[in-house]
Amino acid sequence: MRRKTSRLLRGIALLSTLALGATACGGSDDDSAGKTVSASDIQAALKKGGTVTVWSWEPTLKTVAADFQKKYPKVKINLVSERSGDKHYTALSNAISAEKGVPDVAQVEYFAVSQYALTKGLSDLAPFGADKLASKYTPGPWNAVSEDKAVYGLPMDSGPMAMFYNKKVFDKYKIAVPTTWDEYVDAARALHKADPKVYIANDAGDAGFTTSMLWQAGSRPYQVDGTNVKIDFADAGAKKYTDTWQKLIDEKLVSPINGWTDDWYKGLGDGTIATLTSGAWMPANFVTGVPNAAGDWRAAPMPAWTKGEKASAENGGSSLTLPSLGKNKELAYAFVEYANSGDGVQTRVKQGAFPATTAELQSSEFQSIKFEYFGGQEANKIFADSAANVADDWSYLPFQQYANSIFNDTVGKAYVSGTKLSDGLKSWQDASVKYGEEQGFTVEK
Repeated sequence: MRRKTSRLLRGIALLSTLALGATACGGSDDDSAGKTVSASDIQAALKKGGTVTVWSWEPTLKTVAADFQKKYPKVKINLVSERSGDKHYTALSNAISAEKGVPDVAQVEYFAVSQYALTKGLSDLAPFGADKLASKYTPGPWNAVSEDKAVYGLPMDSGPMAMFYNKKVFDKYKIAVPTTWDEYVDAARALHKADPKVYIANDAGDAGFTTSMLWQAGSRPYQVDGTNVKIDFADAGAKKYTDTWQKLIDEKLVSPINGWTDDWYKGLGDGTIATLTSGAWMPANFVTGVPNAAGDWRAAPMPAWTKGEKASAENGGSSLTLPSLGKNKELAYAFVEYANSGDGVQTRVKQGAFPATTAELQSSEFQSIKFEYFGGQEANKIFADSAANVADDWSYLPFQQYANSIFNDTVGKAYVSGTKLSDGLKSWQDASVKYGEEQGFTVEK
């Protein structure tokens, strides 16, 4: 196992430019690893003080850090927030590999937690008492940060999915808002027939969206047990998704526009893109990115695969973790717990963050918030219901970011050629299996 782990470390480190979870070979200088850290230990550290370096792009942490420093004046939070996405992970992976400049706290998205945890890049937070916090979080996020008795981060936010739809467009063409994916296909046909410039959605192929759709459909393509991995996109849930989505592709009912582009924002604003199925963090992006369509859009539950079902899925979300090579573990954990479990949660929610904590999601105060952009709709009721209906048995690969990076070369072909979506998933599976084996994983086909 030691030899295999070293091989994994070397292979992942070589690909740190792809933002994979590289970690240093040969253990950690985490003196607290495995030792129980009591509440009194943490309070003593706070009284003594020190500096905690936090790498995170989450904007609400700026206020949280300021509040934390007011409460504990001997502690300084050094918030490094100029990087996000691949640049963030590349910098984190390189720092861990070099055993130099590793932050005390690092934001890590749910899909990337396992790849850092596998190669001992993250501290287990259970000895600090994090394992006692499971009931505070919704199932999807907690499942992403925990494995057996270990806890590798505290959930910061979540992305339970909903369908955002342009009510103005649906009303104009007298089309019912779909509640199932079959109805969604029918609505797509009706919209495009009524106005060939209008599409039910945009989709040029996106790994995150695809895995979320598979999750909701009941597909479980990834099974992970340490370095033993199984990848299979041929289960019944995957077939539900591909059979339905293939119709949209074949009939050219989805706009071939990538998300987060100028054309995408334009389509959301002018009604030529009529729905967007995404995480509950999306409303803030509507407000800032599509201000001209305020009042036109509403939120609705994610369409079901079978009428009456309430199964949902997560799309996005991240945690705050303690890298193993970071310092000031007690102070770092105190900040993470404050931000993601304590007073910092309310601070972040008031600034528009979508929580992963059940207390906030279930509170009448949170659910009764009226979204002016959505015509005064109390959309959080829909998002909270979605969060409660996310299955907690989804797994990501320990090299998910690499897998996502080759999505367009495999599944993406289904959007630009005659390749079937199911065949694209098979190509993605084969390429992921090949990479996993090259990195020393035992991969069951």
